[in-house]
Amino acid sequence: MSSYAPRIAIVGVAGRMGRTLVNAVQQDPDARLAGGIVAPGSSLVGADLGELAGAGRLGVNATDDPAAIADAFDVLIDFTTPRVTLANLAFCAEYGKAIVIGTTGLSDAELAELDGYRDRVPMVFAPNMSVGVNLTLKLLETAARALGDEGYDIEVSEAHHRHKVDAPSGTALKMGEVVAKALDRDLKGDGVFERVGQCGPRGDKEIGFATVRAGDIVGEHTVMFATEGERIEITHKASSRMTFAKGAVRAARWVASHDRGRYDMQDVLGLKG
Repeated sequence: MSSYAPRIAIVGVAGRMGRTLVNAVQQDPDARLAGGIVAPGSSLVGADLGELAGAGRLGVNATDDPAAIADAFDVLIDFTTPRVTLANLAFCAEYGKAIVIGTTGLSDAELAELDGYRDRVPMVFAPNMSVGVNLTLKLLETAARALGDEGYDIEVSEAHHRHKVDAPSGTALKMGEVVAKALDRDLKGDGVFERVGQCGPRGDKEIGFATVRAGDIVGEHTVMFATEGERIEITHKASSRMTFAKGAVRAARWVASHDRGRYDMQDVLGLKG
């Protein structure tokens, strides 16, 4: 263990991602599990986090009140819902905590509210914490600049498990944003999220999206660049939530030693510039 191992608390610790995060923190020699938060009034208040995660007793119990463990942790990890995340941002601003946010599905108004904390809280906010996905984003930027304005049509497809509530996924949208920015396009204007019936031929600047929700698919994303005679596809497939959890713990270690500001995984991984 390093000389400084940040103390990490996890929001939504009873959920699938929360349990995976418990195991990811336990597996990281440079991080310490300091707490877990469940929904107010949950029957799991007081439960041992290790037993919830199938990791054996750890001696750290779940609470429904983050203020009750405010002195015990340095960084909060939140993969919950937009309103819960924003409430936790307000908590972190009040108590001087850092936060790692993997929540997706935020509206424009909620994103603006989140951004309002950039000067008050050290935060890493990213729709996908996977190291592989963030490397893929760099590859997409390079591909878009090389191909996108030379007659290549661009389509983004994604697939997730049947329980995912937002679509397209935050990762798919981020991929579209990276491509659009590289081509000096506006995703809000050029993104096409539905094709039904007599929708007409494809526009030259369209960035299309397709969504699948089925079974237990953890996460699959493909961006296609297609033109007459050839097709290039850049794909990332996740087979375990642990890849996202490990990235989130890495982000927590990184943000614990940084000043207030809004960062993303490109900052954490040193991929910017």
